[in-house]
Amino acid sequence: MTQANQDRPRGFAFAVTAYLLWGFLPVYMKALSHISPAEVIAHRVIWSVPVAGLVLLIMGRTGDLRVALTTPRMLGMGLVTATLISINWGIYVWSIASGHTLDAALGYYINPLFSVFLGAVLLGERLKPTQIVAILLAAGAVAVLTWDAGRLPFVAIALTLSWGFYAFFKKWLSIGPNQGFMLELLILSVPALALISYLVATGQNHLFAGNAKDTWLLLGCGVVTAVPLLFYANGAKLLRLSTIGILQYIAPTMIFLVAVFLFGEEFGRARMIAFPMIWLALVIYSASLLQEARRGRRERKKADHCEA
Repeated sequence: MTQANQDRPRGFAFAVTAYLLWGFLPVYMKALSHISPAEVIAHRVIWSVPVAGLVLLIMGRTGDLRVALTTPRMLGMGLVTATLISINWGIYVWSIASGHTLDAALGYYINPLFSVFLGAVLLGERLKPTQIVAILLAAGAVAVLTWDAGRLPFVAIALTLSWGFYAFFKKWLSIGPNQGFMLELLILSVPALALISYLVATGQNHLFAGNAKDTWLLLGCGVVTAVPLLFYANGAKLLRLSTIGILQYIAPTMIFLVAVFLFGEEFGRARMIAFPMIWLALVIYSASLLQEARRGRRERKKADHCEA
């Protein structure tokens, strides 16, 4: 069995660390809820650049980035992924500040199922019966919330769509994960710097407003943004897809717990119906992933035995 088909302890540690950091991120974003999401996103972008840049320098992979910046096709795809991730970040920051953290958790719970659906629709991937059931349960949960509120759960749907399409187009960006992230940051730095320059010129910025807490929180946006993504990118390379599929529920579960027990968001009757439907869908989906992984291991062992 090759290393690529095994879970490496270092990869597991990287991935779990990333998901735990993402799970606590709402607490950090809540402390910035008095600042506009656009300004927060601008600082997330700008202060992530030195963190991601340092990683590339240590890895000695800056050459790949230069190639991407001078290749129109890669630069164009980077523009697409950068736009999608900025939309996702903006909606996420707004949801935390406006008391919709539970909706954010719902969006990230649904995302794996949406990715499966996206693969079937755009790539012609064949859906297994268990996957169809899981997707229908997720759609039913959205229907319950829509019926109760009289409108679609905008935050959950928007986060699902933006992250799902981001992951989809990211596959077509032929560059390593760390270099791809840096490429997106450099692209987003242009509007981010323009916005912050405008805020400084008009006296609306919070970085230099004299509040030390705001200054340090905004400067720290780079660390809380870049570090989990870099941990995840390097951990995913050392883990099987099925393992990543299970671990990815850590973050939305923590976001859910933070929303209910720390932020005190209301967990009404509709959510009491919808969330268990989502959890059941994820159990079915995860069981399918594990079954497929076991089948693959048995086939590889059989092939290795035959070759021996």
